[in-house]
Amino acid sequence: MGSETLQDATLRNLQVMAESTQRHAEPLKASQPQVDWKGLSGFRNVLTHGYLDIRLERVWTVLEQDLPTLKAAISELLRTARDEPVQS
Repeated sequence: MGSETLQDATLRNLQVMAESTQRHAEPLKASQPQVDWKGLSGFRNVLTHGYLDIRLERVWTVLEQDLPTLKAAISELLRTARDEPVQS
């Protein structure tokens, strides 16, 4: 909380991460129902358009509580993608 540079970098990385998850196909997202994909999309909108209204305490809560679940889900999606044969 003491470094504005670190805050800005964290917010930007979260924004990019949340934006990239919006591009996943719906069946792919459905395979990871523990992730609140719609909430993640809303979080991205807050980060992108919230400007001065972003509450850093809420962002910290998201990092602590929600990011581990998302990380596990994305890791599983990547593992599954690696294990599936390429279709041509």
